[in-house]
Amino acid sequence: MTGPRLSHLDGAGHAVMVDVSAKADTRREAVAHGHISMRPETLALVVAGAMPKGDVLATARIAGIMAAKKTADLIPLCHPLAISSVRVELLPDADQRGITITARVRTTGPTGVEMEALTAASVAALTLYDMCKAVERDMEIGQIHVIHKSGGASGTYDRVAGA
Repeated sequence: MTGPRLSHLDGAGHAVMVDVSAKADTRREAVAHGHISMRPETLALVVAGAMPKGDVLATARIAGIMAAKKTADLIPLCHPLAISSVRVELLPDADQRGITITARVRTTGPTGVEMEALTAASVAALTLYDMCKAVERDMEIGQIHVIHKSGGASGTYDRVAGA
């Protein structure tokens, strides 16, 4: 890495927001995955659109998008970003006994959108839990991780499958 070291600590060891003003704007993208496990009968109700609280998938998708836009309000020291695109995909999968969440966030700016993608995936999963808990309380949320990141000085990162 060239230039000054970026840190959330100032010279006295106090927490600060990193100054990214000297960094160049580049096109940046991050993709995060998550998963919520549920019983087959709960998943069948979600897929059929028969949950008591309504269209679970549409609500979770919108919640994830809204969360990505509010990441700086939720994560201390996270930069507010002008996000250009957020996509949240929810894939019901009977073989995996649940729903796989994929959140893709894009911006052009001086810092990346990994936190926005992770926040979108997390909030989408939490929304799925909230909307399904009347039917099942044993659901598990997990496997939330970044699978792709591009743009910026650190270049491209692609998570190796199974890692």
